[in-house]
Amino acid sequence: MESREGRVLEQIKREISKDSFYQQNFSNDGQRFIAWYLRRVLLLDPIATRDAITDGADDKQIDAVVVDDEEGRILILQGKFISCDQVDAEPLREVLGSWMRLQDLPALQKDCNTRLKQKLEAVSKALEEDYRIEFELLTTGTLTPSAMDDLKVYTTKLEESDDFSASLHLVDTEILESRLAEAEAQELPAIEHTITINPDMTMVTNICGTQTIITVLPLRECLRIPGVVDGRLFRKNVRQFLKSNNKVNRALRNTINGEKVNDFFFYHNGITAICNSASVDKDKNEMTVRGLSVVNGCQSLSTIHSASERVRSAEAKNSSILFRFYEIPDRAFADRISVNTNSQSAVKPRDLRSNDKVMVGLKKAFEARYPDGFFMTKRGEERPADKNEDRTVDAAIFARMVMAWHCQRPNISSNEKRLFDEHYKTIFRTGYDPHSILARQTWLNAIDAAWPNLALNDALRAGRTNVKYHLLFSVSALISVINKQTILVPDPGHTMKTAETTANEILPLAANCVEQALQSAINQAQVAGKVFSPQNWLKSTASVQGQMLVASTIAGMLAGFPNGKALQQAVSVPVNAFSPRWSAE
Repeated sequence: MESREGRVLEQIKREISKDSFYQQNFSNDGQRFIAWYLRRVLLLDPIATRDAITDGADDKQIDAVVVDDEEGRILILQGKFISCDQVDAEPLREVLGSWMRLQDLPALQKDCNTRLKQKLEAVSKALEEDYRIEFELLTTGTLTPSAMDDLKVYTTKLEESDDFSASLHLVDTEILESRLAEAEAQELPAIEHTITINPDMTMVTNICGTQTIITVLPLRECLRIPGVVDGRLFRKNVRQFLKSNNKVNRALRNTINGEKVNDFFFYHNGITAICNSASVDKDKNEMTVRGLSVVNGCQSLSTIHSASERVRSAEAKNSSILFRFYEIPDRAFADRISVNTNSQSAVKPRDLRSNDKVMVGLKKAFEARYPDGFFMTKRGEERPADKNEDRTVDAAIFARMVMAWHCQRPNISSNEKRLFDEHYKTIFRTGYDPHSILARQTWLNAIDAAWPNLALNDALRAGRTNVKYHLLFSVSALISVINKQTILVPDPGHTMKTAETTANEILPLAANCVEQALQSAINQAQVAGKVFSPQNWLKSTASVQGQMLVASTIAGMLAGFPNGKALQQAVSVPVNAFSPRWSAE
């Protein structure tokens, strides 16, 4: 029978050899392996994948860098694409060397290649915003016993550093296979998983009409549960992972890494999970759960995954954890369980914004105005089948759109922490017009639909998550200057008809605003002899100023366009529909 290692290796070889993307864009199988991981597992698009790769001469043992604004993390990848043979400690020493070099970014930039120089600019900005650093060593082989010992030492060294903490994860064939399965199933609305149980340590009962399963699972079994890495498992959890250097998580990790790892069960309160359905087959030692979600235990499971090598070690073979599974298809009941089981430590305001009266008011007003619409206030909510996809608004997307349109600060739109913390009261206002909510969403839907055909360079296409809101800002800027309202912001509701009928003519102009502003910034950096980071530029007010200048130029020339007068008429907005921008400073 073919081993797991052989199966995964052959799949990777087959895919990178047959897909022209890998063959045409990367010079060797090492780079193709990293690109395969970025595309197939992390689900980056081709342009973002090319942008992330830094491997080559003077890469300083850094094969790829991903600055993930949505997750607030800096991902540093080092890959070893080999046969199924064992890997010694050399790759680990390279990771340690990369970590040490990153502590002196100016010195590292002097000697590294151009691609890495640009990425380090984005890394520097991300560190200022307190992004967490994650190193991943990707390999199709297995570590030697001595390398495994080094991995434990290096992981502890990185995580416990007071000045520059980071996490280090080994992504071997077992983890690769698990993460690939997660990625391939990401479009599915629910997690279905079969868990190996010990019947003697499993109790099935019914409490107040709810099937309840209480079982003791080995920590190793936790590594098999899908949805930990991408967060799908914690969709109903009010609090997401709080980083490995969080006080509670550090204590958990210390227990796992300590001599008393097999006492973990006694030190831990257990995991609470809910599911739509669950069935136990004690003859097969299996439990199958469908619609699985962990509502209390995000920190624990994420920390267990971060210490996966220790968990799989012989020393931890008897370590276990208590699980409670509740079969609860009722979403409202499940949400109450999520909140009430997370009272052991403070919940940040952002985590419970979904229950804020202003948020609930926006939801009620929007859905009352549009019965087929749906305003999602909870992370991980799914649109009901009877709701219109084009009239579905996510609260996080709503916040980003308001920041880009009303606050005229698309450079802040990517920073969800700031949106839901310091800017929450600015963004979420009682009595906001549902028609304006839908109008902005209609513009964003049009941007998504037009994206493949917009004239944007690769640097902008690689930053799609941020660039979409810059395009939305440029739309509002164009409407303002064409209506000779240079310092005021148009009411989105008055642009609804334009979004529905003329978006395909307006959006190329908005794309031109972003593209020309970026090119101007690149030229200025080259003249000054500075390293330029498009990702950092998108987070700066300079990007806003640049786009506004281009928008003013286009507005002045519009009358000379073949369809210029028609466009001017299409974006005409009454004077009383403009108002000052909302302050976001």
